[in-house]
Amino acid sequence: MKPILSSFTLIATGLLLGYGIRLLFEKGVLGPNERLGRLRSFLQRLVLLGLGPVTFAGALWIVEIREPKIALLALIGAFCHIFGGAAAALVARLFRMAPPQAGAFFCCGFFTNVGAIGGLVIFMFLGEEGYAMVPLFKLLEELVYYGIGFPVARLYSNGAKKKAGGSLLPRLLRDPFLRVAVGGLVLGTALNLSGIPRPAFYSSLNSLLIPLSTVLLLASIGMAMRFGKTALYLKEGFTIIFLKFLLVPAACVSLAALAGLDGIAGGLPLKAVLVLSSMPVAFNALVPPSLYGLDLDLANSCFLVSVLGLAALLPALHFALGLL
Repeated sequence: MKPILSSFTLIATGLLLGYGIRLLFEKGVLGPNERLGRLRSFLQRLVLLGLGPVTFAGALWIVEIREPKIALLALIGAFCHIFGGAAAALVARLFRMAPPQAGAFFCCGFFTNVGAIGGLVIFMFLGEEGYAMVPLFKLLEELVYYGIGFPVARLYSNGAKKKAGGSLLPRLLRDPFLRVAVGGLVLGTALNLSGIPRPAFYSSLNSLLIPLSTVLLLASIGMAMRFGKTALYLKEGFTIIFLKFLLVPAACVSLAALAGLDGIAGGLPLKAVLVLSSMPVAFNALVPPSLYGLDLDLANSCFLVSVLGLAALLPALHFALGLL
């Protein structure tokens, strides 16, 4: 019960803290509203470029990664996004959504919160060894985001303005978030294979930094949350919950079991797939709708409903993990 309460408390704290800060900025208490965007950017960069690589490298340092099959986590992670987006696109056709709504719904199915919320939940439920699976699962995330997610979302737009051109590979190579994430993955793997023992203090350090990183990242998300029209999209929101919390994890766990991940490290990779593929809509799902003129209210509503759905998801996950 403690991991469930701790996870939900930290997630709620981060989101509500960010939302409260946003309200204070809007009332002028914390200064001009323009500073809010800079604060959000600072917190995201602090976590993704600073704290994240430290925690991931430290967790990878001690996990058993000598089984080659564990590399399949990267492919399953990519499949998680692609399958979720494809399922959402199919549902959008069944619901006869107009292109702006269908595109936003696709984004909500495609983009999954593997990092901030997934990382915290897996750390609380499976410890550092489970947390070490996160960078492997996320390894191809940037590639599928920018190579598939954004281009497909643009197809739903109606005369939307085009953004940064150029081929995909150079843009990915210039992305500091991708470079730092890969650097942390390489460093952690190298330390693991080197046989150098990890310092004893690192466990306590990660126990502090991983929850702190989640709270800070979710606070940056909370600063942009809007509740105004959520009630108008409850059907879409509950449909996304079905896709994200049931259909996608069922497909991903089945794929992981077929790949034999249940026979590695006591089934730890399979459990990691269950947790990470069950996560709610990522805040990234709001970016393509704002760029390409899609239904931002629908995307925002599905994001909020799926995050609130964690109240039911976390106990269900805890029970399911006990069965694996």
